[in-house]
Amino acid sequence: MLTNPEIKYRPFVSPIELQDRRWPSNRLTKAPRWLSTDLRDGNQALADPMDVERKLRFYDMLLAVGFKEIEIAFPSASQTEFDFVRALIEEDRIPDDVTIQVLTQSRKDLIVRTFEALEGTRRAIVHLYNATAPLFRRVVFGMERHQIIDLAVTGVTAMLEESLKRPDTHWTFQYSPETFCFTEPDFALEICERVLDVWQPTSERPAILNLPATVEVA
Repeated sequence: MLTNPEIKYRPFVSPIELQDRRWPSNRLTKAPRWLSTDLRDGNQALADPMDVERKLRFYDMLLAVGFKEIEIAFPSASQTEFDFVRALIEEDRIPDDVTIQVLTQSRKDLIVRTFEALEGTRRAIVHLYNATAPLFRRVVFGMERHQIIDLAVTGVTAMLEESLKRPDTHWTFQYSPETFCFTEPDFALEICERVLDVWQPTSERPAILNLPATVEVA
């Protein structure tokens, strides 16, 4: 396995250069950050989900592959997911150069449970999401735009409060306007800006905005 696979390929450069466009002319000049979501994505919804032992085997394989960021669980979704996070932390299974990530919905009780699972870890990304598309606002939540923003702001405020109770952990916050690809651009921008207004990210406590193409509406 190549330790530096980015040297294997030559960059693609479009032969068309137009002076009045910016985004299409941008060039990637370094390898992106890669994060594995295999341990979390959908496991809590399976009829026969992985137990802690199976997840540990999968986790060890991801480490062997070389992933440095791994989304390990949805701790508030089930006791198994919670226990898996605790096992990694209490058994000191997280290498110093690896960052774990967990997912939570924008509900205070679930956020508190998520931070309880992460107690004692050196470094973690906490990923919060709530749906923002018109269909979800109208049918699923029965909420207007300002209520969806309030839901997100309440959640990210709870995240900030829980993180401040645990100053020994280096926290990175991540927010997803779920169903972003089906959300009005102006509303997606507004809700992301409101989230960042609460978090006030810095180099010491950075934030990630994740803009998903949600499967249900892709």
